[in-house]
Amino acid sequence: MSAVWPHLPVLQVVVPLFGALLAGLLRRPAPAYLLATAVSWVVPLIAGAMLWQVMQTGPISYRLGGWEPPWGIEYRVDVLNAMILVLVTVVGAVIMPFARLSVAFEVGEDREAWFYCMYLLCLTGLLGIAVTGDAFNAFVFLEISSLSSYVLIALGHDRRALLSSFQYLIMGTIGATFYVIGIGLLYLVTGTLNMADLAARLGPAWAENSRAIVAALAFVTVGISLKLGLFPLHVWLPNAYAYAPSWVTAFLSGTATKVAIYLLVRFYFSIFGVAIDSRTLPIADVIIVLSLAAMVVASLVAVFETNLKRLLAYSSVAQIGYITLGIGLANQAALTGALVHVVNHALLKAALFLAAGAIFYRAHTTQLREMAGIGSRMPLTAAVLTLAGFGLIGTPGTSGFISKWYLMVGALEAGQWLPAFAIVVSSVIALVYVGKVLEIVWLRQPSAQMATVSDPPPSMQLPLVVLALATIYFGIDTEWTAGVASAASTMLLGGLR
Repeated sequence: MSAVWPHLPVLQVVVPLFGALLAGLLRRPAPAYLLATAVSWVVPLIAGAMLWQVMQTGPISYRLGGWEPPWGIEYRVDVLNAMILVLVTVVGAVIMPFARLSVAFEVGEDREAWFYCMYLLCLTGLLGIAVTGDAFNAFVFLEISSLSSYVLIALGHDRRALLSSFQYLIMGTIGATFYVIGIGLLYLVTGTLNMADLAARLGPAWAENSRAIVAALAFVTVGISLKLGLFPLHVWLPNAYAYAPSWVTAFLSGTATKVAIYLLVRFYFSIFGVAIDSRTLPIADVIIVLSLAAMVVASLVAVFETNLKRLLAYSSVAQIGYITLGIGLANQAALTGALVHVVNHALLKAALFLAAGAIFYRAHTTQLREMAGIGSRMPLTAAVLTLAGFGLIGTPGTSGFISKWYLMVGALEAGQWLPAFAIVVSSVIALVYVGKVLEIVWLRQPSAQMATVSDPPPSMQLPLVVLALATIYFGIDTEWTAGVASAASTMLLGGLR
């Protein structure tokens, strides 16, 4: 074990990468699923070990090929990306038992091995983005995760999945182009791509190259915002979530946008924030305005949606607005709330989309009008839908309340009454659309179509129960979520110029 311990950062990427290669070579569904499950259950152990090490001894620096940074690529793990690594890997591990039957039902036996290959490749890209300390290396992993995501979405049962995948590809390509132009400008100014070195060199270069640096900040922010689905750059997200296989929607909603948020936070605070006094730039005000628009407008759109998955997709756009609001406010409480909400929203949305997937598995529909009275036929699934829905609203006793409380405190500490009011308004609107779903599920008479349905098999129920319990647990015990998020926000804000 002592020989493996120093190489944990690179193993975090290599294990799922080789797993993807083997899954593609196996070509048979059962072995590919078992391999994907084994990999998904190993990588959280690696991430957890690194988080423990970081909390005990400080950041980890791993030099690939023995080349000293900034000349060589460095994998650097601190409390922020260790938290993201744990989140991504835990979400993947928890929801894997759901995949066996759900993927076979929606994707088809002949494409299952290819599906698990793409999933592991997507996991590789997401973990690579989080662990790398090199800006261009992050772009490479961003493209690995994006390309595999396009394939995963296109494997949906509905023909509209192909169009949704193509729309995502177009928007993702535009976002990647903006990002690479931004880091290209940074390289021209500083001569380095190592993130820590970028921060060190940007400060002295500011007076002479201020326009180029501001342009780089704008390009990087827009590029990453396209990837994370920040309003109004979210147009790819509703269809991608609605028509992708149910398991893919749960995985991407819990991981992909969260990793993109991590990348935005890393650039905004650890690179530009260290080099430039953010008070001289309007970027924070822009982020706050777009966040408020997302929280209210996307929530209002969700109220009128008739498809459960599209409703939850627009809800995701609104919840992303909560997270970016905390980033824009940039004080201790608000940033802690944003990072806590990254975790809480990942677990809540994974639970909600898995519940939608369970309904589709049994009832073959996610249209709300066809789900009348399904609560009496699928009580466990409907209970999870209810509990996670309460978390989405921010009901006290659920994890969603904790992050919204921190955001509210952060807004009031900053003297920003409008964001505080918007949090309340958005939560009330969430009560409306969640209430609409629960009224249909619990209070209406079951239709003839629902007469024979029942809760899914135990392998699909297990992830639902685990995520529902997590919604309650992290609403009561916040030591891990709020504690780690507070340490990360202290680190980020402490380095600001």
